[in-house]
Amino acid sequence: MTENTTSTPAPTMKAVSQRTLGDTDVLELVETARPEPGVGQVLVAVHAAGINPTDWKHRRHGIFLGEPPFTLGWDVSGTVEAVGLGVTLFQPGDEVFGMLPYPHGAGSHAEYVTGPARAFVPKPAALSHVEAGALPLAALTAWQALVDNAQLEPGQRVLVHAAAGGVGHLAVQLAKARGAYVIGTASAAKHDFVRGLGADEVIDYRTVDFTEAVTDVDVVLDTLGGETSLRSLKVLRPGGMLLSIVPGDAAEVTARARELDVRSRMMIVEHDQTGMAAVAALVESGQLRAHVSGTYPLDEAAKAHAEGETGRVTGKLVLTARS
Repeated sequence: MTENTTSTPAPTMKAVSQRTLGDTDVLELVETARPEPGVGQVLVAVHAAGINPTDWKHRRHGIFLGEPPFTLGWDVSGTVEAVGLGVTLFQPGDEVFGMLPYPHGAGSHAEYVTGPARAFVPKPAALSHVEAGALPLAALTAWQALVDNAQLEPGQRVLVHAAAGGVGHLAVQLAKARGAYVIGTASAAKHDFVRGLGADEVIDYRTVDFTEAVTDVDVVLDTLGGETSLRSLKVLRPGGMLLSIVPGDAAEVTARARELDVRSRMMIVEHDQTGMAAVAALVESGQLRAHVSGTYPLDEAAKAHAEGETGRVTGKLVLTARS
């Protein structure tokens, strides 16, 4: 009797990958092995995944990921396909969203991705996958800055730089949900948008020096870095806090902060189930929404990166892996 040696081919998927660092043309759609969930992990069929500035910065420079090949993407919204050993929170078919561990958990710009079960929470039913995919990294950044670090309280004054951007537009809404008085910087064309988010004041950074227009601020969320960090220290009240999400010359900023009797912290977002649950609750209460200015299929990831790098995007861009 002849033994049947036919084996089932290993499952594959499409993913946006790169073999070298560089411009958008290094991105390519490839066929690769579909991952399997390990202990404590879930395999998620990705429906949508947001794009963030850290994606194109890593594409160009490698930063924390080093040399390619790699697949980018930390935002995820999708359906649990399989669960690994020990996972009890989710089962196949559950709709979830969350942020993969930053930086080395990247890989959501693909049809499937694995991640720790506790990086995810149930997706609010009223939220589409595109809307949910836009939220995790940017919303967690805002939450961890304003709530975990600044411990923002009602009545405090908050300055949000780039208030129409990915992190900024969510930070404005989150600060308002906490009862703060919110001032945002944005180009004049985006003032109505930022006011619509709930901002009490909006400053045109192109024509107005914010250090002359703003005083007595309790918290500054700096999404720009560089000179903006140093200049922002001037608008803080004694004891106020600058939170920068852009790595820079922390020593210089810290020294200047001490001179002015204010505090400064540079933070990097972390995956956080508690924070994601808080984000989901804000969404369900109608206090937080992501503005999606554009969606692209995986095979147009290069176009999405190019648009993002213009620096003119309002809200977020999202890649879609399936309908």
